[in-house]
Amino acid sequence: MKFTSTIKVTGMKYSKGTMDNGQTFDSTKVFVETELDASKDTAMGTACAEYSLGKAEEYQKYKHLAGAFPFMAAAEMEIVTNGKTQKTIIHSLKPLDAAKASAPGGKNVLP
Repeated sequence: MKFTSTIKVTGMKYSKGTMDNGQTFDSTKVFVETELDASKDTAMGTACAEYSLGKAEEYQKYKHLAGAFPFMAAAEMEIVTNGKTQKTIIHSLKPLDAAKASAPGGKNVLP
C-alpha cells in the first residue's frame, strides 16, 4: 500500500561496507518523529522511529541539509509485508519550504 505523508525528519545515517564473513551491506536510514501508541493509556507523546530509504547513495542527496535538522518533508511511503510481519519503507523525501513547515511562533506543524 503506497501513500504520501508529511513527516518530521530528525536525522539520517547511512551504512555501507562488507562484514568479516564477506556479506555486503548498503542502506540509508531516516529517523522520523512518530506518535507513541496511546491506545492503552500507557504512553503519550512522540519518539523517533527508524525507516529505510534505499541504499547509501540516497543519503548524499540530503547531505546539504546538515544544518537544517529537524525538517518537515513530504514522504512517499509504502507498507509491505512478508505475510507475517509488516514494515513501512520510505521511497522518497521532498523537504518542504521552512516557511510552510513552521507555524506562527516557530513551532513545527506535525502531520
